[in-house]
Amino acid sequence: MPRSFYRTLLCIVPFALTETETVAGQAPTRTQRAQFWGFAGPWDTASSNTIRNHGGKLAAAITGWITLDSATGQPLLPSPYPDTTNPRTGTPDRMAIITTWQGEGFHPEPIRRLGEDAGGLARAAGAIGRHAGEMRYAGLVLDFELLEGRDLPAFLRVARAIGDSARSHGVRIIAIAIPATDTVGYPGRTLLTVADALIPMLYDQHWSGSEPGPIAEPEWVRQALALRIAEVGPARIVAGLPTYGYRWRKGRPTESIGYIEAREMAKSDRGSLQRDPRTRFLRSRGGRDSEIWVSDAQLLAILVNQSRAVGVHRFAIWRLGQEDPEIWRSVIR
Repeated sequence: MPRSFYRTLLCIVPFALTETETVAGQAPTRTQRAQFWGFAGPWDTASSNTIRNHGGKLAAAITGWITLDSATGQPLLPSPYPDTTNPRTGTPDRMAIITTWQGEGFHPEPIRRLGEDAGGLARAAGAIGRHAGEMRYAGLVLDFELLEGRDLPAFLRVARAIGDSARSHGVRIIAIAIPATDTVGYPGRTLLTVADALIPMLYDQHWSGSEPGPIAEPEWVRQALALRIAEVGPARIVAGLPTYGYRWRKGRPTESIGYIEAREMAKSDRGSLQRDPRTRFLRSRGGRDSEIWVSDAQLLAILVNQSRAVGVHRFAIWRLGQEDPEIWRSVIR
């Protein structure tokens, strides 16, 4: 999930191909349909509009938001961002994210606290499980960022407790969002002992605090995904991909923006979005003080296709409401 405000889902793409794909260390298997999970921003009406207009194409949408309080570790329920989507025939499975994002960043302290407090962990896990059951969520995504290798025992205890409680209330899948290349704080094989799937966040190659640049250059994504496949194979990976961008401006905070915003901002900066030939990202420079890099349908298709070539068939997009509308015609058909 973008570090400027919280990063990184399953929509079926009818790529019913018949050729086989070879994955290192595995026998060739018949190509599976691509699936996408879509992260919603429950504070953003654009996300709701996307689900309403395109939800029938999604296998799952992460519409719920549950924050672990930075002081106590307990879930903030009811959520400050209530989930107002209604389950009905023809809509995707609904899921919720459990996050340590609060205020202006992620907080590892709640995980450390709960990992050492069996009673507090039981209360937190129980509350999350009951809420997930009441909301009829099909799955949960755990997004606990900024953890270190020393936090792994607490991380595992917290993830296991939440997962056990959620499953007892009807939740079917537990996924963990992980930084693309941090295998020390987020070792894939170990985390899969307490989760069903991993979501490597294959974005923020450049971020709000960095110099301007692509968010998920295809070669960078390829290398990061290969690292995770080497750990656990492709079957339990959901590749997190971006539909957003950033606008860097000299002397001002960097903004996380969507595709439509990027087009409008490029015009206001007296520039235009042009395809960068090396990274395949759209880019705009407005004089010396403004620079935009943003994902679009063509870039997303490249990332999906190269991931499918190594056996990954599930994708998580951050986030609904920010995407290039063309993805619903050319990528998620």
